[in-house]
Amino acid sequence: MPPALQPQPEVITLEQYEALPDEKRMEVFDGIVYDMASPSQIHQSISMQLSTVINNYILRKKGPCSIFSAPFDVKLSDSPLIIVQPDIMVVCDKNKLDEKRCNGAPDFIIEIVSPANPSDDYIRKLYYYKNYEVREYWIVDPRRKVITVNYFENNIVSVQYPFDSVIKVNIFDDLLINFSDIADLLNI
Repeated sequence: MPPALQPQPEVITLEQYEALPDEKRMEVFDGIVYDMASPSQIHQSISMQLSTVINNYILRKKGPCSIFSAPFDVKLSDSPLIIVQPDIMVVCDKNKLDEKRCNGAPDFIIEIVSPANPSDDYIRKLYYYKNYEVREYWIVDPRRKVITVNYFENNIVSVQYPFDSVIKVNIFDDLLINFSDIADLLNI
């Protein structure tokens, strides 16, 4: 007896995505909507600390880049529709920004791993960010106390650092992030 056919998920368009409720957190991969869990306290604390360090650097350098934190949409593709909401992103090309979202790959993305779905950051997003030409992608894993750096521009992939490391942000000349300061501040 043949296996029962599974119903195929509905593939949506940008117009359908924009009609969805604003208060619902979701991402779209290949036109299929995926719900996102609310971030934990440690997730939010790490995000705030990293955003502060990066934003202070950008302000001090008076560079062209801007930093955004979730929820802020990034449309990587129209067809198939791919929309993500990175935890933190840096966009250096202002032409990619409109009032709604970033259209195209940000220069730098940081995702903070959710214990409920780590494969999303380590596998799915790694695949899409690399293939849609994000320059640099970090995965911060508070449970494992590891930061994984992917600097796609120079083909450096999956370099892991412990939480007591000082790590260079490769898209900038002289931005170093001291994770031991962040870990000490947050008692992790």
